[in-house]
Amino acid sequence: MNKHAKTGAINVVLFGPPGAGKGTQAAKLKDFLAVPHISTGDMFRYHIKNNTELGKTAKSYSDKGKLVPDEVTIAMVKDRLSQPDVKNGFLLDGFPRSVPQAEALDKILAGLGMKLDYVVNISIADEEIRNRLSKRAQIEGRADDADPKVIQNRINTYKAQSEPCLKYYRPKKHVWDINGIGAIDEVFERIKKVFQK
Repeated sequence: MNKHAKTGAINVVLFGPPGAGKGTQAAKLKDFLAVPHISTGDMFRYHIKNNTELGKTAKSYSDKGKLVPDEVTIAMVKDRLSQPDVKNGFLLDGFPRSVPQAEALDKILAGLGMKLDYVVNISIADEEIRNRLSKRAQIEGRADDADPKVIQNRINTYKAQSEPCLKYYRPKKHVWDINGIGAIDEVFERIKKVFQK
């Protein structure tokens, strides 16, 4: 049990470019902080599988290969953050991905009487992103990660849409930059120090 788990809720957004290792670190961090890991990918799968209204709407976009609009994603996040298991905190991964989503998250949290405590930003250089994604493509057989053009597109999208969230959060003193290079456990030790300060 860490000191935060005893002293009250701790609300964290895990941030970083594609291939930064967010999913891997989130699995370790949720146990360390004793909070639920909320991944937008998992939320979409849950709603689609259970055929909820939000799921049907999301599926109608993804079936056409379109991005699910912000209001649908935001509604899912709001629904998830209203669940009782989140009262001691949460670890959010994959949201926000744009400044409008970050602003919406602030509104959701304010409405629920909560606030964001940390934005843990795992940073890696573009070259490392390319290496990791092409390696992952070979191991997991993910064709989309094997194409250098697709990888570059994902990097560009991250920089254009998601990275500005960091500028939004920095003045609020939420952002902790973590060097994402190194063994999984090394990176995790760096992340843990954020919560031990």
